[in-house]
Amino acid sequence: MDFPTIVSINYLNHYFGYGVLRKPVLSNINLKIKSGEIVILSGPSGSGKTTLLTLIGGLRSVGEGSLQVFSQELRGASEAQLVKIRRHIGYIFQSHNLLRSLTAQQNVQMSVKLHENVSRVEARIKSEAALKSVGLGNRSDYYPENLSGGQKQRVAIARALVCHPKLVLADEPTAALDSKSGRDVVKLMQKLVKEQGCAVLMVTHDNRILDIADRIVYMEDGQLRKMSNGS
Repeated sequence: MDFPTIVSINYLNHYFGYGVLRKPVLSNINLKIKSGEIVILSGPSGSGKTTLLTLIGGLRSVGEGSLQVFSQELRGASEAQLVKIRRHIGYIFQSHNLLRSLTAQQNVQMSVKLHENVSRVEARIKSEAALKSVGLGNRSDYYPENLSGGQKQRVAIARALVCHPKLVLADEPTAALDSKSGRDVVKLMQKLVKEQGCAVLMVTHDNRILDIADRIVYMEDGQLRKMSNGS
């Protein structure tokens, strides 16, 4: 079965700064990611991995080359077009980014509220179901300060996947976790992603989780150096 292409990047370049201070960050990037695929982006710190992730997520402007997400060209896209695309992307960050003043359920529900025409009752039902899917159904009323690091990251995963996004972007999701918690988190992500049929691009330095990938892409000095199949 030929799965649809979710991300298509051709000859993408990106720079920081202007004039004599302009510095290349990404050079000649070519990459395709398909539905149902987990791709890990590996490489040393400062190689451009997070910058690429933010460009794909519509969080930075594309200057040179072509970057298409859901067949929409992001170069020159309007803010309204970018907002529409972001609604179909789930973001998971290293520091989980939960709001301390909200319960686990309320943190997840915030993601649902980004979508139009969803009632408050439906948003609550969806968020509670998402927390159950990550094994935190009995922690929905807990505040982040009363959750472990692994539990916080599970809430972040529930928040990212609650609206069944077509693409998940994860930036070092296991960096702050111990070996067991990190393994549990990525296994859970792998299970939910396969069930929902979305694509995943994960930035990581964690060699313990490379085996969950369908492909591993290695980046160095702003360039994709090599690719390999996951084990």
